[in-house]
Amino acid sequence: MHDMPSHPPSAPALRVLAHPLRSRLLAELRVHGEATATALARALETNSGATSYHLRRLAEVGLVEDTGGGVGRERVWRAAQEGAPTGDGLEQEPLDEEDAQAADWLALDYLAHFHERAQGWLGQRTRWPKEWQVAGLEDHLVQVTAEQLTALRAELSEVLGRYRRVGQGNPQAKRVVVYTCALPLDQAPRSG
Repeated sequence: MHDMPSHPPSAPALRVLAHPLRSRLLAELRVHGEATATALARALETNSGATSYHLRRLAEVGLVEDTGGGVGRERVWRAAQEGAPTGDGLEQEPLDEEDAQAADWLALDYLAHFHERAQGWLGQRTRWPKEWQVAGLEDHLVQVTAEQLTALRAELSEVLGRYRRVGQGNPQAKRVVVYTCALPLDQAPRSG
């Protein structure tokens, strides 16, 4: 349950996040904001002990943080960064087999979450006012070099960054997730 990363994940963060409950915890915090382990356990239908353990693991690699606003032993947690690692777009350092498997798992989890979100929107879009029905799925075919693709992704990220909080404080504003996915259509080049 994630959006594209603002920064590529570190290998340790990737390994920690490549766990179903941890990826769901981070997504829940990103989508719904700050929460206690108890509230997260209730939302994800698990127990608060497991939730607390996995939140601490996420905190160890800087993906979530304690807000310091809890009462008693209840900590209030928040996502520590704008974008969550997807396992895709890692820096060009070579991955060992375990890290590569974690990256693959995380990318597939991200894809499954995208499917759930898109399907949810399609099921409820007609209940939204007409002006909001501009939201939805679309694709754009471009022909670019690898360098141009890198520039395109950076430019899209910059545009999305400018829009991240433009509606903040406006009662008419709604949270919208924008997924980007650049996938080559041609066959992979042969290694020589």
